[in-house]
Amino acid sequence: MKLGIIRCMQTEDFCPGTMDFKVIRERKGAFEDVTEDIEIIGFTNCGGCPAKKAVLRARELVRRGADTIAFASCIQKGNPIGYPCPFARKMKEIVQKDLRDENIRFLNYTH
Repeated sequence: MKLGIIRCMQTEDFCPGTMDFKVIRERKGAFEDVTEDIEIIGFTNCGGCPAKKAVLRARELVRRGADTIAFASCIQKGNPIGYPCPFARKMKEIVQKDLRDENIRFLNYTH
């Protein structure tokens, strides 16, 4: 798996992403059933609300080799502050639509 992670820009000031990297390394959370090697291609933010830049950032992760895009848990689940992104569903829709011809796998969360 060649993984690109998109995270919430609002949480990056206080969350360095260590739990994302830990669950990847330990094969937990969304990576529990992954048996192949995992190479992290990139770790970027959504570009800020309302997440319109997420498409460009996902496209760049794919251009650099990602075959899987994970929306970090701060987006879908609101970790660690308990506030899920109000644009999460729409963000995922527009990214999936933009990359529909690229055969990309999507993960809704990381941990």
